Amino acid sequence: MARFADFIGSAAVWETMPPAPDPAPDIESMYRQKDGRVLIEIKLNSVLQLFNSFDPAPFYEKELDTEAESYIVDTVQDFPAKTKFMIHIYLPAALAETDEAKKIIPAIHNHFRYRMLVTERKFRARFRFGRFSLIVGLSFLAIALIASGLVATLNNSFVAQLISYALLIIGWVAMWQPVTTLLYELWPIIRRKKIYERISTMEIEILPLPA
Repeated sequence: MARFADFIGSAAVWETMPPAPDPAPDIESMYRQKDGRVLIEIKLNSVLQLFNSFDPAPFYEKELDTEAESYIVDTVQDFPAKTKFMIHIYLPAALAETDEAKKIIPAIHNHFRYRMLVTERKFRARFRFGRFSLIVGLSFLAIALIASGLVATLNNSFVAQLISYALLIIGWVAMWQPVTTLLYELWPIIRRKKIYERISTMEIEILPLPA
């Protein structure tokens, strides 16, 4: 984030924070606060600096710069879920009151609302896949258990026992994908969706750069 860090960051991190003591300070001490809310502070030289310059969409529908989005999301993600935030966008005084500057607020909200909807669709797709793979896995496991039992019953030889155990292992391996999807892959998606949802309704202020 070297390029974006030139004009992004809480004042405590980028301007006034002394060398970190040992042990490291609590993360909340690295950000300024206002009315009990942690400030996510972004300093810009121009309005367009906040957006993806390759996005041909109208200004208020443009995607945020990738590093700007990552900075906001990572900050929210670093704090407990109940933490309250406010975004401060700093612009040169001549730009802070322009019509373009005022469109930054709905543009940020629209961007993260879109991200939330995309993530929700991703969650639904993964859930459907997990549910389908669970049905397939359970069906295959049932077949493997029945086949294993038949092999063990019909023949007590070492080879038959080996085949029986192999079928059992294959049956349980078939359950790995649905278990992984339903128990582990969905939760990070849910958490990311909640983060996007929080940011999409977050209070944002456009302020002139301090002298």
